[in-house]
Formats: sequence, C-alpha cells, structure tokens
Amino acid sequence: MFAARRRQRLRQGLFGEPVEKVAENIVEDLFATALDWSLGDINLQIGRADVVLSDNGYKRLVLEVKRPGSLIWHRQAVQAALDQALRYASAQNVAAVAVSDGNMLYAADAAGGGMRDRLLVALDTDVPPAELWWVSVHGIYRPCAAVISDLAWPAAKSALPALSASAEGLRDRKYHRPSRCFGYVGDPGNADTWKLPYLLETGAPDTKRLPKAIQSLFSNYRGEQVKTIPREAVPDVLVRLAIAAATLRKLPCQCADPSPAYVQAHHALQQFGRLPDVRCCSLPR
Repeated sequence: MFAARRRQRLRQGLFGEPVEKVAENIVEDLFATALDWSLGDINLQIGRADVVLSDNGYKRLVLEVKRPGSLIWHRQAVQAALDQALRYASAQNVAAVAVSDGNMLYAADAAGGGMRDRLLVALDTDVPPAELWWVSVHGIYRPCAAVISDLAWPAAKSALPALSASAEGLRDRKYHRPSRCFGYVGDPGNADTWKLPYLLETGAPDTKRLPKAIQSLFSNYRGEQVKTIPREAVPDVLVRLAIAAATLRKLPCQCADPSPAYVQAHHALQQFGRLPDVRCCSLPR
C-alpha cells in the first residue's frame, strides 16, 4: 500500500520539479502505513524541524526532509541535511535523527559526540526493507549495531543536482568546516565544542589532520592533548577516526608499514572491543 501511494505522490511533481512537500507526504505515509506510528504522533514543523516523531508525548526522532531526488545520489547533500537535523535535535534534546527525500531514509543516533548508524534504506521497493523496524514505535528506543544496507552511493548522477554542502550550515572559525568534519561534536549548534577535524568538506579523510586527531586522543602531540572530550565518548570518536583511516587502508591489518598513530588506534580499538565496528580486519588486504 505504501509503495503504490508513494508512486502516486511522486506524480504530483510531474508538471515541474518535485517540491519538498511531496517528500514530506511520502514520509508521513511511510511511518503511518508501512510502520506503526499513529498520525497524531507524526508532528510537523516543530521548532525548525520538518517532522518529529513522538510516543506518548516523548520525542523520539527528528527528521529533515528534502525534495524528491535531492539526496539519494549525493552523500554530500545527505551530510548537509544531517547537519540541520542534528542542530534541531540538539535544540529539542532528541537522541535520534533522520533524513529523507522520499527515495531513501537514513537514520542515526546521537552518540559519543557524533552519530551512530541506525539504518540506510531505499524506499522505492514494493517489499519494505526489514531494517525499517529500527525506526518503528518499538524499534526506535532500542540500541542497535550498525545495520547499514548496501545502498549504492554513486559519486555523481547528472540528472540529480547536488545541494550545496554549506546550505544553512554552521562552520567553525579556525578550519571553516561544518560539524560533520569533526571527530567530536559536543553541541551541533556551538562550533566551539567541535574537536578533532579529520574530514575534508567533501567527506573524504583529511590525510594531514586524521593522524593528528588520533594522536591527540592518547598522547601529547606537539604539546597538545585533547582533554575536553568526555572519557565515555572516546571509543565512539576513535571508531569514527578509524573508519576514515580504513578507507585509506592505513590500519595495520591493511598495510605492511602503518604509521604509529594508526597502530595506536588499532590497538586501542582492540582494548575497547570496538574493532568489529570498523570492519577493517574483515576486509581483504
């Protein structure tokens, strides 16, 4: 029923570029028909948030909605939308965020000064992905491991113009980058709480700053050691940094001559029991 109604919704944009309201209607249908939320718990335009899901008045999820087709082929646009969702969720003290354009849905939990993946699914299927349960009424409050689907993220698709990554995004004063480029984000609305820059604005690892970010967690790097990150957040931050290192194939399980920073990160993750979250050792050399 949801799949058929979604196709009807998309036809509402046939006489011009589909507007954001079409995607908002699709998202409402998703949670009210494919999932088990009541219409009364799907709250629209709460503060600056597009959609807020609540259960018995308790806010569970802040959802940022973009026009159909504007997110699914564009990782950078997804990240920009997430920046917005995180700020709105922080302002309302909500622990989970999501973004959607009516074609895809990505959800994550705010954890350890960043985000922990909850799901990434395509919505253009007749059979609902099983992962959607993690944003159901009885799934949203349960902690889950990363359950990201293998949804393709092509580098570009000319038919779908990317949104500007700087749209409505705060930037820190020193590096002039949005919050998603930092390993730890204390408050998405306060750039002074963002620590450990490790990504370029494109989302690619910053090869210059990534090893420095790792070293400053555990050692005195050039006289600086980060002490403002809560101890309980360090494992999540380190997983974030190590995933970036793994994409560069810099970890000791991936290359023959790793730098000391990456050896240290790998060893610390072993102690924390968090190597499975990075998935580096399960990948072929």
